[in-house]
Amino acid sequence: MKEEKIAFKENLYLEAKKYGFELNDDKLEKLQIYKNMLIEWNEKINLTSITNEYQIIVKHFIDSLECTKYIKEYENIIDVGTGAGFPGVVIGIFFDGKVNITLLDSLNKRLLFLKEVIKELNLKNITIVHGRAEDKANDIIYREKYDIVVARAVASLSVLCECTSPYVTIKGKCLYMKGDNIQQEISLSRTAFNKLNIKILNKYEYDLEVNEKDNVEIFKRCILEVQKVDRTPKIYPRSYDKIKKLPL
Repeated sequence: MKEEKIAFKENLYLEAKKYGFELNDDKLEKLQIYKNMLIEWNEKINLTSITNEYQIIVKHFIDSLECTKYIKEYENIIDVGTGAGFPGVVIGIFFDGKVNITLLDSLNKRLLFLKEVIKELNLKNITIVHGRAEDKANDIIYREKYDIVVARAVASLSVLCECTSPYVTIKGKCLYMKGDNIQQEISLSRTAFNKLNIKILNKYEYDLEVNEKDNVEIFKRCILEVQKVDRTPKIYPRSYDKIKKLPL
C-alpha cells in the first residue's frame, strides 16, 4: 500500500510537471487523499466514470489545473455544476486557500461528498451551495458577485452562458472547459453573447495525453475565456424549461 501511494504521488508529480505545474508534497498528499475518497464514494454514488488512477490524474486533476493559469490569488470564484469537485476543489488545493471558491451543484449527494473532502483536507475559503444554476443566478446573494465563474462540460455553450454569466461582475470572466468541437458551439452562440452582454477574450487549446500500456490517446481540450462587458439583463437567466425549449 505504501509503495502504491508513493507511485501515485510520483506519477502525479511527473504528469503535473510535464504540463507546467509544480506541486509540493502537501498538495500531492491532498490530491492523493482526494483521489482515494473519490474512488471510495464512487462505489456508493455516481461521481465519475473515470476510476483508473492514472486517468484520474490526467483527465481530472491535470485538466482542472489548466484553469489555474487564468486565475489570480484572492479572486472570488464560483464553480457552477461542480459535480465531484472538478475543477473547483483542485483549484482550491492548488492555491492553498488564497482564493475564495463557491461550489454549486444541484445534487445534494455530491455536495455531501464534497463536504467530507473539504473537512478531511482542511481546505480553506471554500463554500458549498445546493441549488440549480439558473435559480441561484437570480439570487442577489450570488448574482454579479464573482470575479470568475468556472464550468466544466455541463451544457451547450449558449445554455452555459445564460446560466453562468450572471454570476460574474462587469469585467468578470467565465472560464468554460470544453472539448474540440468548441468552434461549432461558438458559431451557434452568437445571439447569446449579444443578449447576455458578454464577449470572447481568448480560446486556450491544449492536449491531454493518456499514455497507458504503449497506447497513447490524445484528448483535445479547450478553455474558452469569456468576459462580461455590461450587466446581465434582469430577464436572464430564464427558467430551465424556457432555456431548454428556446435556447438563445
